[in-house]
Amino acid sequence: MTKFEDIKGFIFDLDGVITDTAVFHTQAWHQIADEVGVQWNVQLGDALKGISRMDSLELILKHGNKETLFTEAEKLSLATTKNNNYLMLVQQMTSANILPGITDFLADLQSHNYQLALASASKNSPLVLEKLGLSSFFQKAVNPATLKHGKPNPEIFSRGAELLNLNPAQCIGVEDAAVGVESINAANETSIGIGDPEILADANINFEDTTRLTLANIKFSMNR
Repeated sequence: MTKFEDIKGFIFDLDGVITDTAVFHTQAWHQIADEVGVQWNVQLGDALKGISRMDSLELILKHGNKETLFTEAEKLSLATTKNNNYLMLVQQMTSANILPGITDFLADLQSHNYQLALASASKNSPLVLEKLGLSSFFQKAVNPATLKHGKPNPEIFSRGAELLNLNPAQCIGVEDAAVGVESINAANETSIGIGDPEILADANINFEDTTRLTLANIKFSMNR
């Protein structure tokens, strides 16, 4: 594994790492599932983590054996409705929605001259960062509209390293979803998984929650 001293940049997922918008996504997708008559359960909600809007809709329809019942135009309309529902919920966000320890960690990274980039599949990430008051930390962000492939493909994290003008080996990616960790690893970057170590077993480093995400803990994990 790369040595801590070689790291120059950090590339962050948004949902479940910086803030928990997953609860809003879940709420909005649940409404869509109800609308199309698909039975919702926790497993379905978990399966949608970290994947794009249209891929999420396809999963929901497949879950209810309804993937052939809608035209592409109808699917786009459903995805738009979901997004509108989600945006209404996001408008209520404040800095109180930042996950514990994240503001201090970002400030520490900045003070140590690490470069930061955002690698979120969400097209709404600029709005979320603005509501959280964290936009200044992320001058560089991958535009998901420019991507050809979703996670677990490495494209989004590879693009993050390019934005920072860094070699992938000089970057750490931070994720809370298994598909995200897979994406980081495939991009040849060091992966940090936030959450259940069994679900995120492929992560190079695992922290059960964001309070453990500190430079000291990362250095210890990489150099032991």
